[in-house]
Amino acid sequence: MPHESADQPAAFHGSHAFSWMLPRAQEGLVVRSRRNLLKASLAGMSGLSVPRLLQAREQSARAGRPVGNRSVILLWMTGGPSHIDTWDPKPTRPAINRGPFGTIDTAVPGISVCEHLPLQAAMMDRFTLIRSVDCRGSNHEPNQVMQTGNRDAEPRVNPSGDRYPAMGSVIGRFRDRRDVGVPPYVVFQKSRSHVAWGGWLGRASDPFEGNRASILPELDSVGRSLGRNSGADIFQLPSGLNQDRLLNRRLLVEDLDRLRRGLDQSGTMDALDDYGRRAFEMVLGGRARQAFDLSRESPESRARYGSHLWCQQALLARRLVEAGVGFVTIDLSYHTASGTWDTHGDNIPPYGGISKGLGPLLPLFDHLLTTLVSDLEERGLLSQVLVIAMGEFGRTPMMGTQDSTDGRNHWPVVMSLCLAGGGLRHGQLIGASTSDGGEILDRPVTPADLAATVYRHMGVPLDSMYTDERNRPRFILEENGRPLPELF
Repeated sequence: MPHESADQPAAFHGSHAFSWMLPRAQEGLVVRSRRNLLKASLAGMSGLSVPRLLQAREQSARAGRPVGNRSVILLWMTGGPSHIDTWDPKPTRPAINRGPFGTIDTAVPGISVCEHLPLQAAMMDRFTLIRSVDCRGSNHEPNQVMQTGNRDAEPRVNPSGDRYPAMGSVIGRFRDRRDVGVPPYVVFQKSRSHVAWGGWLGRASDPFEGNRASILPELDSVGRSLGRNSGADIFQLPSGLNQDRLLNRRLLVEDLDRLRRGLDQSGTMDALDDYGRRAFEMVLGGRARQAFDLSRESPESRARYGSHLWCQQALLARRLVEAGVGFVTIDLSYHTASGTWDTHGDNIPPYGGISKGLGPLLPLFDHLLTTLVSDLEERGLLSQVLVIAMGEFGRTPMMGTQDSTDGRNHWPVVMSLCLAGGGLRHGQLIGASTSDGGEILDRPVTPADLAATVYRHMGVPLDSMYTDERNRPRFILEENGRPLPELF
């Protein structure tokens, strides 16, 4: 093989695994051959080496955005909150459009919100409101489009809709994890249909069900206390089985797995190995068990959050991200059906309409959201933890749907959502709806845009891919989503 000429710049002789192929040398005719193309391609691949990856991580850390210790808390307002009656008020419109609530100014000039969100209004410099979310295609039961960032994740119209993985599952699979003693993705759920799951990533990427690991108050379907707490038996070993016996069983299973791994052509055993290893470490390692144990929290901290189920779950979410969990979803619903924020009208139980249904939820949510954000900030965690509050869609601009006088129907044409933390730029509005709140006026934001923003925050490459059940490659973002530049 001919050598490169000695007068070529030294930069061409950078050391890498394929330097022996002399990728920049022109061999024979000047016209580049497939061989030259192959050499150049392999040389380019060598640039994606471990040292380069580590260098990129180091640069990211120096820039104040380390990859490995970032997290997301999703406050999932199950059922779809009315954007007009929360974050996008229309005070000058007729009552049938503007609704029953007044508005208040916030700490950021030019931004007003519903009168029932005074705590958030006072802290608006810590928040970003997006008033132009295009959530067409989103539905509930199951609630997956906004939680996956993929518009096709709608099982009611797409038979494969439930196979799209949740953002939390993608993050658990693709981010650089350093804390294997805790689950990567945790959900506190009222119903399995309220959250997105691992889908094509496999059961090993399903969320860890936090309700089963925590002692929490139990409420009925309309939020009344049942006077009892749930048990936290997931970390308890069966009688007669101690840690030594469990360790011996694990070693035996590993020996048997080594014998049959060579017969497995699908990678299933490797997935089970990873799943089993993480489960073992969570049960015996103690780190996850401690994170889920609210009795370790000070009485002052527990009193600050309050005794309500959702607030206790928010406190647990803070404890979990402190322990290294990457993504926590809190299902803010009392009911297992469509969700407590599905306020169609007072004549449509159990959720009611805007005044009697949404009205009592907002002060509770205001306290929960601002307490969580303040606590994260005081602990030095807010720059690392991205907090998202949203539901499946907005609600109709006009009240009185389905024979009610005070309810609003589903409205996926436009919705609002709220962000805080994550080291992003806040104290701003992104996008706008029309004067009646019925359409997007400016700066549409898609589910894929939101997911891309989350993935960038978490250090997950946006071109990451996985394979479905037919071994076909799929991008984690099948729509052309882009991180919101206003935030970075």
